[in-house]
Amino acid sequence: MSKRILFVFTSCSKTLSGAPTGWYLPEAAHPYYTLSPHFTIDFAAPNGANPPVDEASVQMFKDDESQKFLTDTTVQHKFANAKKLSDVNVDNYDAIFYIGGHGPVIDLATDPTNIRLASEFYRKGKITAAVCHGPAALVGATDSEGKSIFEGKAFTGFSNAEEEAVDKVKEIPFLLEDKIKSLGGKYEAAEAWQPKFVISGHLYTGQNPASAKPLAEAILAGMKP
Repeated sequence: MSKRILFVFTSCSKTLSGAPTGWYLPEAAHPYYTLSPHFTIDFAAPNGANPPVDEASVQMFKDDESQKFLTDTTVQHKFANAKKLSDVNVDNYDAIFYIGGHGPVIDLATDPTNIRLASEFYRKGKITAAVCHGPAALVGATDSEGKSIFEGKAFTGFSNAEEEAVDKVKEIPFLLEDKIKSLGGKYEAAEAWQPKFVISGHLYTGQNPASAKPLAEAILAGMKP
């Protein structure tokens, strides 16, 4: 039986200032086409079907995989049938993967259903992965002792420097790098916009859009029997 991965998207379409946001195109497209030949992938979001894409990412990423993802009928079907997080059964999946974009910092970070879900994936020893702003979805997740899953662990994610470079510091409730450091995580980063992923046990994190495919390749290697 094929192993299954749950891709989790934000349902948030606006930043704190009301600017449009959503999930970030290449951070879903590149991992999807890396992993879908090998595993069954389902989509989920707090509000279920058709989570909003960040239009800026659609304009910025014109590579083949990103553009194909927007028109792929299989992908469109998965979006139309995306589960609500409250309907997800962790036992049906072997891994969870959080797509970035500024949205997760606003909704997934504090969503009690998501926090429970992420904690359960982690506690059951399943690969718990996130890219760019995706790790914001894990800031409430705890291990079986009730400690942050980041405590004492190396991780990466969108850096303070990158956030300043895109001038979005005031658009989100917290800076990812600072927040996870405050939870006891040990932050590692490449230079801005360069690919970087970190594996700490079954916690897999990627820094930015360029890290999405390398992170997915690491997940692929980690899930092969």
